[in-house]
Amino acid sequence: MKNLGTNICENCGTPMHHLADFGTNGDDTVNTEYCHFCYQKGRFTEHGVPLEQKIDKRIKKAKKMGIPMEEATILVHENLPTLQRRKAIRQVENDG
Repeated sequence: MKNLGTNICENCGTPMHHLADFGTNGDDTVNTEYCHFCYQKGRFTEHGVPLEQKIDKRIKKAKKMGIPMEEATILVHENLPTLQRRKAIRQVENDG
């Protein structure tokens, strides 16, 4: 599988190294902003999931990857809110 460097999903922060890691647009083309866990066929798979719930899921996933709980918690809390989609969601919530 071709290595495409490292992109990070702008919804969850998952590193995307290979073509199969990327999400897909509605026309099945590759979407380079979001991973295949978050974005399929032009739609978000977990639309409307609150940030705190997403943070909890990312911490659990990081722990499964062998990252110590304390480190995972710090990483997720520092990084997830800064991602493009998370910023956009906060802006909509603040405007609404």
